[in-house]
Amino acid sequence: MSVGRNISRLAIIFIIIFLLLVLLPFSGCRSSAVTVMSKEQVPLAAIPEKAIEMENIMPVSLPGAGSGTRPVAVMVENSFAARPQSGLILADVVYEVVDEYGITRFVAIYSSNEAHVVGPVRSTRPYYADIARAFDPIYAFFGTYPQCYGYVESLGMYVLSAMTDHSGHSSITAQAPYWRDWNRSSIQEHTACMSISSLKQKAQQLGYPLEGGGLTFSYKGEPPLEARGGITNIHISFATHAYAPGGFDAKYIYDRASNSYLRYMGGYPHTDYNTGQQITVKNIVAMVSDIEGPLDQYGHMAVRTVGSGTAFIFQDGQAIQGSWQRGSVFEPFIYRDGSGRQISFTGGATWIAIVQGADKVSFQ
Repeated sequence: MSVGRNISRLAIIFIIIFLLLVLLPFSGCRSSAVTVMSKEQVPLAAIPEKAIEMENIMPVSLPGAGSGTRPVAVMVENSFAARPQSGLILADVVYEVVDEYGITRFVAIYSSNEAHVVGPVRSTRPYYADIARAFDPIYAFFGTYPQCYGYVESLGMYVLSAMTDHSGHSSITAQAPYWRDWNRSSIQEHTACMSISSLKQKAQQLGYPLEGGGLTFSYKGEPPLEARGGITNIHISFATHAYAPGGFDAKYIYDRASNSYLRYMGGYPHTDYNTGQQITVKNIVAMVSDIEGPLDQYGHMAVRTVGSGTAFIFQDGQAIQGSWQRGSVFEPFIYRDGSGRQISFTGGATWIAIVQGADKVSFQ
């Protein structure tokens, strides 16, 4: 009789343990509704490959700080099919200039961070090469048209092209490491991506010195909150006399608390492809220069990158009307305020636009 009672007690204990194991995970639920996890709650393994590893999301160091080594300049396209781009969010300096048919492209300068993905990478033009030369960088691009190869070579840069010049205008050969991301587009010209670390490794293999060059600007710290200005809305148009397509204007909204500017492009937040984060900027410059074209049947443009002109500098919530100057393509750009003093940029990303006239810039 006692044996039977013992067996019954053991059975009851096993049943209780079983029920606890089954019901315990649901003990915190207060309703029968299904809980939907936000993107931030989803484990990394469940996020598509488009969202890369967490350590690649935030900058390793503040853009603008520099690393003491030769920077890498990469050509990045800005056609609608290329958006959103990868890696611009990690660049120290980005120049934006009009290209054929009014489409802009970016010359992205990397010194502080080694972006794991930059792209889509496209071809260069003489004035883009001129801009890059100001930083004496390793210059990466996806080829160019025949006459431009010779000009790029004449600048004496450490070049990494993804295409070989078969025209005989230069000795440039395809040596830039790249891959194609077919998830971005089914059109080949919008799929090329590069890595800053891979570009540096290739440069080292070729005997390019990784020391030297560098960011040519001086930097300062953040001003206190009470010293920040109230210029909160900046608009830059890249329209020219020949081209004025929609979707290429840039807008920046100033956030006084963080002392940074949120970037918008064509009326939409300008985000990073891999992280989804909106690009934020510490300094904005609009350079007024001569922009001519189209020069030929291909729509090629000409942009003056040497000499001087008006410049609008935006930082710390302030608007400064000053000037830019550059003695030659082998010298850096210099930006000055209205009194002729050289500008020190707030530590962080600096985006620089070259536009056809002062009327292309507005702010309030």
